Amino acid sequence: MCNLKMEHKNVSMALAPLMVLVILISSGERGSSAVVQFIFGDSLSDVGNNNYLTKSLARAALPWYGIDFGSGMPNGRFTNGRTVADIVGDRLGYPRPPPFLDTSLTEDMILEQGVNYASGGGGILNETASLFIQRFSLYKQIELFQGTQEMIRMKIGREAADKFFKDALYTVALGSNDFINNFLLPIYPDSYTYSSVGFNNYLMSTLKAQLTMLHSMGARRLMFFGLGPMGCIPLQRVLNSGECQKSTNKLSLSFNKAASKLMDDLNAKLPNASFSFGEAYDVVQDVINNPVKYGFNNSDSPCCTFVKGKIRPSLTCTPLSSLCTDRSKYVFWDEYHPTDAANELIATVTMKKLGLKSVGT
Repeated sequence: MCNLKMEHKNVSMALAPLMVLVILISSGERGSSAVVQFIFGDSLSDVGNNNYLTKSLARAALPWYGIDFGSGMPNGRFTNGRTVADIVGDRLGYPRPPPFLDTSLTEDMILEQGVNYASGGGGILNETASLFIQRFSLYKQIELFQGTQEMIRMKIGREAADKFFKDALYTVALGSNDFINNFLLPIYPDSYTYSSVGFNNYLMSTLKAQLTMLHSMGARRLMFFGLGPMGCIPLQRVLNSGECQKSTNKLSLSFNKAASKLMDDLNAKLPNASFSFGEAYDVVQDVINNPVKYGFNNSDSPCCTFVKGKIRPSLTCTPLSSLCTDRSKYVFWDEYHPTDAANELIATVTMKKLGLKSVGT
């Protein structure tokens, strides 16, 4: 990590991350056309890394996380079922990559399945979510990816590996932790060091350095996913008499506008870069305002709560929590994260905006 900080200290002072889903098309000396994904992100796409971080306070290791996925046991996903990255990857025909910290991970598995580096609590800035003690920031995830590249070069040769990584489609979707678990909490210095405009500029300069770094490592085609209406997650609403925090939603909109422009700027600056921006803000806001229109009946409180929602906020889901009667009718699983049903809608909208089509359609 120190080398990364030294290389980019004039640009970003070693900050950290947002979510990156990387889809790779195998080639070269392997003689295979397998398609894999490399995912970088936060709790919205973590599939188990934080469960290996034993000191982390951001873990999805207890019931009822994962109740609607596979065997129904906790698997590291911060929801009842699939993540948006799971759904997008499934629709595009890619295998689901294992978490980087999976002890059974090998070079052959990486070549066939890819890797998921996402970590609950990860943000663009290194200081984000430090209260969680352990989590991978984007810079740290990129460092781990760099190590993966070295492993693959040793496995299939530099020329084949370089082509392998240049053929990748990178999808980045992070940023909410930098607000929810940093700027909006007065215990973090960033909350009183920066204005909202200054903080957004700080995020963008850091993100620019990170995406430029990925480009230097071979990224040519990249999709960046913007933020949803953060001010309407259950935690924000319960702290605001049940209403959405309009000021927090404005932060999401400002972030999305700046991130979209950043993609355009990087396309103009970086050789052969094709970076695109997609988000589902408007549709998610409409779902929250008109849940019945989309098949939901609750969009303001979590499905998994304590004493049937009588004790709020319930910051995590535990075996002592009570569940809603029909999980498919709730937009939110816990105080922070969407349900499987909501993730499916978000994936559909995001794919449409990015011009992606499901396999076979």
